[in-house]
Amino acid sequence: MNTNDSGPGSGTGPRPTFPGPSPAGRPIPVPVDRATEPPNDRIIRSGIFNLAWPAITEMILMTITQIVDMLMVGRLGPGAIAAVGIANQPSFFIMAVFQALAVGTTAVVARMTGSGDRESAGNVLRQSVILALGMGLFTSIFFLVISPSIITFMGAEPEVYGPSLGYFRIVVGGMIFTALTIIFVAALRGAGDTRTPMLVRGVANILNVILNYLLIFGAFGFPRLEVMGAATGTILSRVFTVVVLYWAIRRNWTPLRWRGSLVGRLDMAVVRRIVGVGIPAAAEQIIMRSGQLIFVKTVAGMGTAAMASHQIAMNVESLSIMPGFGFSVAATTLVGQHLGARRPLWAERAGLTTSRVALISMSVMGVLLFAFGPSVVHLYTDDPEVIRLGGMALRILALAQPFCAISFTMAGALRGAGDTRFVMVSTALGIWGVRLVAAYVLGVVLGFGVPGAWIGLVADQVLRSTLTRLRFLGGKWKGIRV
Repeated sequence: MNTNDSGPGSGTGPRPTFPGPSPAGRPIPVPVDRATEPPNDRIIRSGIFNLAWPAITEMILMTITQIVDMLMVGRLGPGAIAAVGIANQPSFFIMAVFQALAVGTTAVVARMTGSGDRESAGNVLRQSVILALGMGLFTSIFFLVISPSIITFMGAEPEVYGPSLGYFRIVVGGMIFTALTIIFVAALRGAGDTRTPMLVRGVANILNVILNYLLIFGAFGFPRLEVMGAATGTILSRVFTVVVLYWAIRRNWTPLRWRGSLVGRLDMAVVRRIVGVGIPAAAEQIIMRSGQLIFVKTVAGMGTAAMASHQIAMNVESLSIMPGFGFSVAATTLVGQHLGARRPLWAERAGLTTSRVALISMSVMGVLLFAFGPSVVHLYTDDPEVIRLGGMALRILALAQPFCAISFTMAGALRGAGDTRFVMVSTALGIWGVRLVAAYVLGVVLGFGVPGAWIGLVADQVLRSTLTRLRFLGGKWKGIRV
């Protein structure tokens, strides 16, 4: 990125600089007050792609890893696929609290990075890590104790109960490493560094695939753990990620600066800032994850074939939404950093531009899903009923792609501004007011099954994309203090 480009209306004064990553991945100092400076579209577009492409690449690699893992599990039969799907949903629900902490971490780090205060940004990371360690330990112990009740609640059929329980216990037992991974990545993204997480997690994904192959099938003398082997490989790869990211930050190879030991006293002033953004985000995550849990429970009641097809479709969906996720990361970081640099006009332009780019990318993804959905499902299984249902679900998902692009990026931009309360409300209305109601009525009452449930997902995204875009255009987020 060329920081010597002058923006419109800059005259003969200091030239604008972009508060995002330089080519070396380090934040660039910004002027203290540029509140009325017209945005420079070229600089904004450069910032979007510098942040988005590593995040998209990272998530694509992670999703490909998940797909390869699911392909391996799929060779064990539809019951194994259903077992992983049932165990994953409560695991995602548990991770909601750490995702919420990550939202607060990203928002505060982005503001501090935008203002040029990298030392304080590093302290935010340290405080978040202390919180994550305590919360992760408590979470692991608590959910290990009640794990049988959770799997029973999820409606696991007798043939998948044992594998589901074993998988869930391993994932929950390693929750500390999952939490720390989430926090390290969130802080680095807020500081404008999406490349380091991409590189480290890319290597971790390769490790994950190798370990899963060895442990699922018992290759080369390793124990054959089947479904539990997939969980073990995932947790070990997260241990690797945490160790390497911590080492990179302590060696000052990232924009963040870490001072002090790994654990220590909480700085309550910093914690209040993180929690102020994170509490509504926590509520949003709980609303979303609990809704998704009920959504899966609804599908699980339709039988093993329905659950297997749903899990495969969700697995493919996680790949299809990667462009939206990556541009959402860019929107969160750029909006937060520009507001920290006192450039609300730049923040607004960054959010809208990011949304447009995501819309184009995900519309293309929608076309591909509609054309090749059934063929993709066939890669996972030879079961004709699973292929039929999964193919229908993916074609329905194709219709949701443009709306996902808007809702992802607009919600990301609002989170970067600290407007997490509105995102929470829109999520509640979309999932609980639309998705679950439509899934039950269409899928169960009217008997449309899995396709009916996925129509509810599309309706949810339509509502949330509308609400978040209107909120962003209203501009109230510009005055929120983080």
